[in-house]
Amino acid sequence: MTATALHTSALNSLPLLARGKVRDNYAVGDDRILMVASDRLSAFDVIMGEPIPGKGVLLTQMALFWFDKLGDIVPNHLTGDAPESVVSAAEVPQIQDRSMLVQRLKPIPVEAVVRGYLAGSGWQEYQASQSVCGVPLPPGLKNASPLPEPIFTPAAKAAMGEHDENITYEQVVETVGADLAAQIRDVSIAIYKKAAAIAREKGMIIADTKFEFGLDPAGNLVLMDEVLTPDSSRYWPVEGYDAAFAAGTNPPSYDKQFVRDWLEAVRIHGKAWDKTAPAPRLPQDVIEKTAAKYREALERLTA
Repeated sequence: MTATALHTSALNSLPLLARGKVRDNYAVGDDRILMVASDRLSAFDVIMGEPIPGKGVLLTQMALFWFDKLGDIVPNHLTGDAPESVVSAAEVPQIQDRSMLVQRLKPIPVEAVVRGYLAGSGWQEYQASQSVCGVPLPPGLKNASPLPEPIFTPAAKAAMGEHDENITYEQVVETVGADLAAQIRDVSIAIYKKAAAIAREKGMIIADTKFEFGLDPAGNLVLMDEVLTPDSSRYWPVEGYDAAFAAGTNPPSYDKQFVRDWLEAVRIHGKAWDKTAPAPRLPQDVIEKTAAKYREALERLTA
């Protein structure tokens, strides 16, 4: 594991396609992409100035763990080629253990969100409408309630710096057609159920998650980007869940909640941060606690 944090990769041997909140994507010919997971952290859709050391390695190893487990449900974008094979020797340390060499797909502009528990924006929406993304739910649910069955609550992919926007299933049908919409929904729920069962055996609850899909040249649905990492999923350790649920509070989680909580509480010249860039400087203890949470999630999962 590399000790130095990588905020932004700088590869000269490949053309840069795009930098996302976390990943830097480089073109490898016209049919493959090298995805490099940096140690950047975004919160409230703003990228923090301070990286979380080792985070990109942990995210990549966790995604690879899950891609390996889910291949029987849906193909994924991994090519099986070593990422190190497409960069210069001098650049290998930048990408080692934090990269995936993947097929270049036609991305589907829908975030495939699956919720097994009521949390976050879903809980907010339920309180107002007793439904989430147009899916009606039974009355009397609380914050962090398990849902009777996992539900598919898609979102429209937003541009960098914008918030993804929850949409209805009907809007997915309008975007991609009825057949593909149904396939995305059914595959997403099947992946979630399998992953939730595996995580539960390791003492973790996956409350919700989001998947991204693309189409290969033959038109097949392929799972892409990252999968089931603490950046794209809400992981709760089982130990703290019951007490939090009884108290009506958010269960402790394996993600950037430390950072979010600190950002919500911090005052700059007496005022709350307005959640626009630049972000306040993160203190060292918040960085270390967040890094430890990501590490613990991977260790529990792969133990």
